[in-house]
Amino acid sequence: MSMKKISKEQPNTFEFNKKNLETAKKVISNYPEDRQQSAVMSLLYLAQRQNDNWIPLVAMKYIAKFLDMPYIKVYEVATFYTMYNLAPVGKYFFQVCTTTPCMIRGAYKLVDVCKKKISENESQISKDGKSSWMEVECLGACVNAPMLQINDDYFEDLDSEKLEKIIDKINKNETPKPGSYRGRTNSEPENTRKTLLGNKNA
Repeated sequence: MSMKKISKEQPNTFEFNKKNLETAKKVISNYPEDRQQSAVMSLLYLAQRQNDNWIPLVAMKYIAKFLDMPYIKVYEVATFYTMYNLAPVGKYFFQVCTTTPCMIRGAYKLVDVCKKKISENESQISKDGKSSWMEVECLGACVNAPMLQINDDYFEDLDSEKLEKIIDKINKNETPKPGSYRGRTNSEPENTRKTLLGNKNA
């Protein structure tokens, strides 16, 4: 897994728009007066959503002033968590889990598909400007491995062929359906079977 990429091209200014400013103030009000810096993760997320799904350095400085905390502390949080993007990403951002359960069940085959269908290199936007991908740590859907996240949605129980079809749909401006690609509901057994029922030899 590569180091987190920080964009060389940075905007000069950032501030919350009116809607996000109101949201930020509401989030901060949930914390005691001496603990309002705990809102840093939520504010980073707001900044990312406002700025085409990535956080520029100037937004971190803005949030540091907003929360009256050292800039380096905001920077440390933003660089630690993979959910924060510090460089531009595609409109469709593929995060491929390659932690052990997904790895054992074929995560690197999904990585190969991303290299083939999106871009050869991680964190590189596709030639059409539509998509980008990166490897991430556990996304918490181990039972449905291998899986990946596209923007806010989980796509689970995948294989190479299924992921290729998902990418093809996106390239045709169609919306792929999130969830299990083996027909499961959440993490239940396939075909609505009940565990240890319906099989006398179990």
